Amino acid sequence: MGGADIHGSVLDRIEREHPEGLSSSELLDILSSLGVRFSEATLRKWVQLGMLPRSVRVGRKGKHSGSQGMYPATILRQILRIKEMMAQDLTIEQIQREVLFVRADIEEFERSLARIFLVLEDARSKITSEIALRSISQDLDQAKRLSEELVKKLAEIEARLISRAEGSESRKATG
Repeated sequence: MGGADIHGSVLDRIEREHPEGLSSSELLDILSSLGVRFSEATLRKWVQLGMLPRSVRVGRKGKHSGSQGMYPATILRQILRIKEMMAQDLTIEQIQREVLFVRADIEEFERSLARIFLVLEDARSKITSEIALRSISQDLDQAKRLSEELVKKLAEIEARLISRAEGSESRKATG
């Protein structure tokens, strides 16, 4: 995963700085700054093909400001991953069918867990009893570790299935 590894810390920072997501223009600007060629038309096409998540309408602050489509910041990783797969001569059909079959769901699950932990941490901050606070903090930390392990394990399983699917494709092509 060369490209994704090179930009990993940059992507981590962007994801931390943009928990609300990125607009399409922000997304394109970031990709451009990373030296990645990517257009609004390609974004729309890949979303339409189900290779990337749809934007979520988010209201803007201020009277009569309307709403704006926001993509999860993790979409940058997905774009880099898809571009990398295409560079390995996988077709869009192969990527749709075999490679990204649960990636978006895993990432949505991870975002859902993050929202749950924010709510739980907010509720924990209102606890006044030191004993209860310590107990809940320990349980919350353990739950976070378990959720991280679960997400990591799901991604590993998907990666193993992907490598098997890619192997069977190459055997079909040569056989």
